Amino acid sequence: MTQTPLHALHAAGQSIWLDYIDRTLIQSGELARRIGADALSGMTSNPTIFEKTLAQGTAYDAQLATLAGSSTPWAIFEALATDDVRAACDAFRGVYEAADRADGFVSIEVSPGAAHDADATVKEAQRLWGTVGRPNVMIKVPGTAAGCAALRRLTADGVNANVTLLFSVAAHADVIEAYLAGLEDRVAAGAPLHGVASVASFFVSRVDTEADARLDAIGTPEALRLRGTAAVANARLAYALFAERFAGPRWEALAARGARVQRPLWASTGTKNPAYSDVKYVEALIGPHTVNTLPPATLDAFRDHGRVARTVDAGLAQARESLAAIEALGISLDAVTDKLLDEGLHAFQKSFDSLLAGIERKMGAAARRPAAAGS
Repeated sequence: MTQTPLHALHAAGQSIWLDYIDRTLIQSGELARRIGADALSGMTSNPTIFEKTLAQGTAYDAQLATLAGSSTPWAIFEALATDDVRAACDAFRGVYEAADRADGFVSIEVSPGAAHDADATVKEAQRLWGTVGRPNVMIKVPGTAAGCAALRRLTADGVNANVTLLFSVAAHADVIEAYLAGLEDRVAAGAPLHGVASVASFFVSRVDTEADARLDAIGTPEALRLRGTAAVANARLAYALFAERFAGPRWEALAARGARVQRPLWASTGTKNPAYSDVKYVEALIGPHTVNTLPPATLDAFRDHGRVARTVDAGLAQARESLAAIEALGISLDAVTDKLLDEGLHAFQKSFDSLLAGIERKMGAAARRPAAAGS
């Protein structure tokens, strides 16, 4: 098999998850081929991805026709999405077993409407966990206060969780604490830890998009010099926190019982500013015990010309200096990350609403079709 920079990235300790899911990709055998050819070891989905592939495409029309009239748009979406995720889990099952249950995961997200309701998040996560019925599924929950409360309960129950929409190091700290507490709750209940897995999805490029806009508004030479520095610096500090928290007596006691670290997952790693390298947010965050979830275009770019070196824990002093310099210009990183969380939740809700509306339109078309044929 031809070795590419993607294989070198995997060898450096970073799992490559495809930030895309599509029924045709799974059913055609292309996903199975790319697991080897591109060193893929997982896959993520979210309402925006499903909106594009389900509501706007035709691959799901036949199944939609069989469900139309018998279910709500929400129930239909969940049936279609869990079918895809289950099939993807099966495609990654060999990776999961070869990694001793440490990799090979496929994520599916709870509805954005549950973002601030821990009980609703837990209830929906448990339902999705049972419906997919695969040990290598991960349930995505939001990195809100309610999401952290849900994470603790889900971890204690042995449900794999992917905590998403993390933008700040402080939010990452809360997520790590919830995961550790959930593992401790599980120990107290006498349950095993070895099969429980979690990732913390820390968003990257969007931080530069927002910070750069504020730096451009200031417009001084110092401000312009700092463009493109906030996102990587922020993520490297998140990794430093990960390394700190998954060490020492508290963690060692859990690890001795088979617990796994909650790996940082770098999300939003597609480059949005054409002035920056199209692999900027991959090359700058490479290191052990990490995941990078790559959109197809970024994966293709890294396969073509990505360079691999351990970078995720390089230049921590410079990272702190860059963020301090941005703050000194009057730009609050907390304000940046708070805004991005609010926008992320809103964008996912908008995609979810659009997705359900698209399903409803297709249901209506399917219901009208027989009548038109008989007229």
